[in-house]
Amino acid sequence: MLAFIRHIPFLRAVLLHSLTAFGGPQGHLGMMLKTFVDKRKDITKEELMEYVSFCQMLPGASSTQTLTLIGYKRGGVPLAVVTLLIWILPACIIMGVLSFLVGYIETASVKTGLFRFIPEMAIGFLSYAAFKSFKVSVKNPITLIIMLVAMVATFFLFKTPWVIPGLIILGGIVTNFSSKRYPENEKIKPRQIRWTNIWLFVLVFLIAGLLSETARKQDWKDRKAYNLFENFYRFGSFVFGGGDVLIPMMVDQYVARPTAKKFQDSTQNIIRIKRDDLLTGAGMVRAIPGPVFSIGSYVGGIALKEEGRKLQVLGCIIGSVAIFLPSALLVLFFFPVWQYLKRYVIVYRSLEGINAVVVGLMWAASLYLLKDISILNFSTDAMLNISIITATFCLLQFTKIPPPLIVLGCLLFGFLI
Repeated sequence: MLAFIRHIPFLRAVLLHSLTAFGGPQGHLGMMLKTFVDKRKDITKEELMEYVSFCQMLPGASSTQTLTLIGYKRGGVPLAVVTLLIWILPACIIMGVLSFLVGYIETASVKTGLFRFIPEMAIGFLSYAAFKSFKVSVKNPITLIIMLVAMVATFFLFKTPWVIPGLIILGGIVTNFSSKRYPENEKIKPRQIRWTNIWLFVLVFLIAGLLSETARKQDWKDRKAYNLFENFYRFGSFVFGGGDVLIPMMVDQYVARPTAKKFQDSTQNIIRIKRDDLLTGAGMVRAIPGPVFSIGSYVGGIALKEEGRKLQVLGCIIGSVAIFLPSALLVLFFFPVWQYLKRYVIVYRSLEGINAVVVGLMWAASLYLLKDISILNFSTDAMLNISIITATFCLLQFTKIPPPLIVLGCLLFGFLI
């Protein structure tokens, strides 16, 4: 317990980040850069870029994994776990509560009022992160070309699950043709590889699948709870591309599949969710701070809503735990392995290309978000949108105003307008 006392300021910063990190993973990176790099100096720009690049190669919630690694760097696995919990709990609690209120909430309401300028603010944060990262990671013609190719490919294939890991692998291959050598004076302190994490990941996967299938075949009374855990653990284990890929997978699992011919019999005890209810949650999760994967809490609650209040609460808990558990186990296992592999020149050379790809992903995400925002006409809305994007970027770049105050300013401005 005493070991955590010195980390209280850091954990307080994580909590504040969790309560003000709007805009999805695109906006989270800019806030992490401002809070944990520029202000608190918990990590360097180069380390943050490495963490982001590494997490893009893993399935799961990338912004959650990145923040978990910041905690891991400061205090090992215990602090990483506490950091993870503090980061996900506020959003999961909010989304879980919303699953009880969904009947009283209009979908359109999440896009008005306070949240009017959240997309524009997120673009400002992301542009800031891309600009800062560009100066760190793009230093020669080949990395510039890699960045541009990644930007164009990602923009046009944004919702294709394998485009991000594919580009990262390609970027790493390209820069391996350079003559760059590992700096002999750079010492990497080896971390102990915890094999428990990967064995636990596999064991939970197998047990969840076995229990879910047994519950289905034997039609257990509470089979939906077992099915729900297996579904969400599987989502967290295989989703590349974040919420833009996760939500369509949920629509397929809980909306499309139950309408298949073999499930038309209403006596089938399977999980069905109304399309409008699920899409309402997809809209609401974009309007609250924290990870987009917190939609697991909402969908888990909706999935068990008809089973009674107690099981609905259980559904929220299952959704929260099962969707984030694979991300945590994978990142905490593979990162020490990655640190060891970095000592080999083939991996060290790859980092240059991987980091350039990540910068391209940031610019692509900025442009992808921008395409749905009016900026190309002379209307009042277009002028306001441009002003918010520009003001957010300039405040981050040229002032020391904390990101939470910028977020509160955007919320207040949206409310007043």
